[in-house]
Amino acid sequence: MEAWFIILVSACMCVVLRAIFSLRTKTISIPPGPLHIPIITSIICVRKSFDQLESLLRTLHAKFGPIVTLRIGSNSSIFIADRTLAHQALFQNGSLFSDRPKARAVSKIVNNNQHTITTASYGQTWRTLRRNLTSEMLHHSRVKSFSGIRKWVLHTLLTRLKSDSQSNDSVRVVDHFHHAMFCLLIFMCFGERLDDGKELLRFRKELEDVLGPLIRARKQKRKQAKEEGVVSYVDTLLDLQLPKEKRNLDEGEIVTLCNEFLTGGTDTTSTMLQWIMANLVKYPHVQERLVDETREVLGERVEREVKEEDLDKLPCLKAVILEGLRRHPPGHLVLPHAVTEDVVFNDYLVPKKGTVNFMVAEMGWDPKVWEDPMAFKPERFMNDEGFDITGSKEIKRMPFGAGRRICPVYNLALLHLGYFVANLVWNLEWKVPEGGKVDLSEKQEFTVVMKNAL
Repeated sequence: MEAWFIILVSACMCVVLRAIFSLRTKTISIPPGPLHIPIITSIICVRKSFDQLESLLRTLHAKFGPIVTLRIGSNSSIFIADRTLAHQALFQNGSLFSDRPKARAVSKIVNNNQHTITTASYGQTWRTLRRNLTSEMLHHSRVKSFSGIRKWVLHTLLTRLKSDSQSNDSVRVVDHFHHAMFCLLIFMCFGERLDDGKELLRFRKELEDVLGPLIRARKQKRKQAKEEGVVSYVDTLLDLQLPKEKRNLDEGEIVTLCNEFLTGGTDTTSTMLQWIMANLVKYPHVQERLVDETREVLGERVEREVKEEDLDKLPCLKAVILEGLRRHPPGHLVLPHAVTEDVVFNDYLVPKKGTVNFMVAEMGWDPKVWEDPMAFKPERFMNDEGFDITGSKEIKRMPFGAGRRICPVYNLALLHLGYFVANLVWNLEWKVPEGGKVDLSEKQEFTVVMKNAL
């Protein structure tokens, strides 16, 4: 009798405990958001422009808090606007928040089944591709080996700008910036100079058709190129082996990685150059300060080039670059993250099937961190020698992302921005054409660009 009683009580306790734990699990829900009406909500979200979507998200964050959910179709898109929560996700829980969403069928064709650094799932393939870029192309000695091509690109850019300014009342500078950055990255990628502007247009229009022959041509002349001391990005990809599949990359995968290298670096850097130069035109006292600082460093030097080794001696230049990235990040949202498994974060459920988005611009414009955040004030960074742009200690802004999926070329981007801004200001006088003005309105393209080009 006692044995049956004990068994009955034990069974009842198991049922009660299971019910309690089940109840607890059910109370953990995804972050709050607007009422979801299937189909209708999706149509409304898709029809909104980027500016309208940003405005909607600001309204939702004001109502629901720093982490909100928008449901589009069957997927949940979670948006985090708080820098502290971003740090918790990307650093303290970095291994959980470092995946990418599964690509749709069309996207898989474009990114070769997610075989790029930006789209690859968190794992061996991503580590191999990223390590190859950082150790082979972004090592200090390799970056330094391209100083000659940077000087050539700068000379070409200045020549084109001077010629255009002599024959026209005003110059649309972003086209020249695009050309310069694309020529620079073509050399870094393939070890070949791109001289003809028509060839540039052909490259951008028929990129896939052109890259294949370039890769095959590079294969044939690699031995000669190595003897000349030129190692390009495609050289490293030809030698790379994927550990999981135990094979070399095929030509389609190399084309995709080269495309990622070219398009990502060209658009983001030329966009930032335009934003920074626009602010230097709008605030001529900052431009004058940069010129005075450069004059002090160069002294009696005859040549008109600010060399790469001069950049560390120009604190005002560094401050201008950092403020430009804070005020005008080329992406207002980083590429979507995904969690490797269902995660309880900040008392909410973050489901594996969905995306996690970090609102970069909102963090850089947070009035609790930045006084008068929408103003362009490089002096914010003049006395901040140890500012950590990676956000590893504390996220105040994250123009290159943060954590394990941070943009791997951020140091190269800072070098290019510093080198070209310094020389553009030192060699040319930048001012608004008569009757013109600088309009800092934005629009979304591949990056967030000036609505009315400088």
